[in-house]
This record gives sequence, structure tokens and C-alpha cells, in this order.
Amino acid sequence: MEETGQLKRAFIDATAGLIAGGISRTVTSPLDVIKIRFQVQLEPTTSWALVRKNLSQPSKYTGMLQATRDIFREEGLPGFWRGNVPALLMVMPYTAIQFTVLHQLKTFAAGSSKTGDHIHLSPYLSYISGALAGCAATVGSYPFDLLRTLLASQGEPKVYPTMRTALVEIVKTRGFRGLYAGLSPTLVEIIPYAGLQFGTYDTFKRWTMAWNQYRSSNTNLHSREDGLSSFQLFLCGLAAGTCAKLVCHPLDVVKKRFQIEGLQRHPRYGARVEHRAYRNMFDALRRILQREGWAGLYKGIVPSTVKAAPAGAVTFVAYEYTSDWLESALT
Repeated sequence: MEETGQLKRAFIDATAGLIAGGISRTVTSPLDVIKIRFQVQLEPTTSWALVRKNLSQPSKYTGMLQATRDIFREEGLPGFWRGNVPALLMVMPYTAIQFTVLHQLKTFAAGSSKTGDHIHLSPYLSYISGALAGCAATVGSYPFDLLRTLLASQGEPKVYPTMRTALVEIVKTRGFRGLYAGLSPTLVEIIPYAGLQFGTYDTFKRWTMAWNQYRSSNTNLHSREDGLSSFQLFLCGLAAGTCAKLVCHPLDVVKKRFQIEGLQRHPRYGARVEHRAYRNMFDALRRILQREGWAGLYKGIVPSTVKAAPAGAVTFVAYEYTSDWLESALT
């Protein structure tokens, strides 16, 4: 009976995560495409950087609004959803695996499968559970992440007309290992990212609860049992996600550079990342710093941070609603 209950819970987590990931990815795809274009551009991504470095050759993209106008003019509205199919194939199993593994790990740590009992776990156990769930989800869905990056960054004319041609070409030129190019910085990124996200989220929650208690003691107001409103929880999650993005974004840039090595884009998109341009993750960090400065490691940080808020909000809201609906439907 207990085994049946665990299987049902895993099915609910996986299905809810699958749907939530698909909705979130589709809604935020335009910001993701702009972010990727910035990350794979070797030239400066701001006008002032071009002036400061006295560069005569203009950059393709120099700001979010300018990039939006250019992509729309050259590729039309579908350009903002370029690579969305492999992105969905990546993010849907990713969120399904993540929520399923996360719930199982928290169940093991708390000794109970009830979601309410997981709230009392220490921030350290939340960090470890989130990091392990993120790693499992990353390994399981990574090839689709690589295909998404290639299709989203290629521009016009297309190097790969379809996802299938991209897959065949990568396996032919780079072998099976080519489907996991950039996996190392991704795994290195996911551990501190998950740790910061869960750790700072709990810290902001404690600070907000302390502020609510201080305010209620002065005004004799009675608050909810957890002391936090939905809006306050959203702000805590937003702040935690922003902190994690700012710290871990350089590794995301490195990952994208590995993923597009050898991609023969049109010259108007700037210099290309040649095949085997970087020996390893540390060599990539060193070369980007040398040639592009600290700004090079934070290319795409604005659309990435702007995307994080709606992506997280949509994912968790969709997950909660789908999970509740499935629970009621299956009982």
C-alpha cells in the first residue's frame, strides 16, 4: 500500500513538473533567445563598451531593445521561439525529474512523504536536496539543452534547418560526447546555484517573518501561521533567484560557448567560436576574461535576470495548481 502511494506521489510530481516546465519555457522563450544571443557574441554587448575600447567594427547586438528589434525584423515573431521544441524537450523532463527527485530526497530526510513535514527541514538539507535534484535533472536532459542553444543562436540563414539535422551533424562531427559539450560547467554551476537559491530564500523568509512579527507586535495584527503572505513569498523567491543568477551567470556563459563551438553562423553575427577553442572550463574562463573582460562573463545578465522572475513564478504556480488537481483527481 505504501509503495502504491509512493508511485502515485512520484507520478503527480513528474506530471506536474512536466506541465509546469512546458508552460514556463514557452512563456519566457523570447527572453531566453535574447540572452543566448548575447552570451554567444564575442564582441561587446553594449554601445558604451564599443566606444570605450575604440572599436570600429560594430557589434550585432548592443542592448535588449535593439536586439528585440533586430530579431523581429530579420526573423519575424517565430525567431523569438527559435529552439523552443528542443527547449521543451529539455525543460519538461528536467522539471519532472527535479520535482520528483526533490520530493523523494525530502521524504527520506524528513522521514515523511507529507509535503507539510518538509517545511521543517533545515536550510542545509534543502540545499543538498535541491543540488542533487538539479544534478540528476541536468544529466537526464542535457542533450536537448545543447540542441536548444544551437538552434536559438544560429540566426539567419539557418545552419541547421531542423533539430534532427543538428543532432545528426553533432554526432557525426563530435561523436556522442559532443551532445554533452559544456556539461562540466553546467554541473559546477547547478550546485552553488541551487545552494544559493535555497539558502538565501530561507534567509529572506526568516528576515521577513521577523519583520512581520515586529510589525504585528506594534499594531496588534494577527498574521497567517507561516507569517508570510503570497506576495512576500514571491519577493523572497525573486530576491533569492536574482542573487543566485548574479553569482552563477559566468558559468552559464562558459557553457553556452562550449555548446556552440564550431557553429558556422553568418558573419554579420560577429566572430565565431571555433571548434576546440577552449581546452576546459578554467581555460574558457581565463580566455573570456583576457579578451572580453569581466563584462564578457556577464553577457546576457539583464534578460537572464528579467526572465528568472516570471519563469520561476509561472513554474511554481503551474506546479502547485497541477499537483493539487492531480491529487484530487486521483483520490
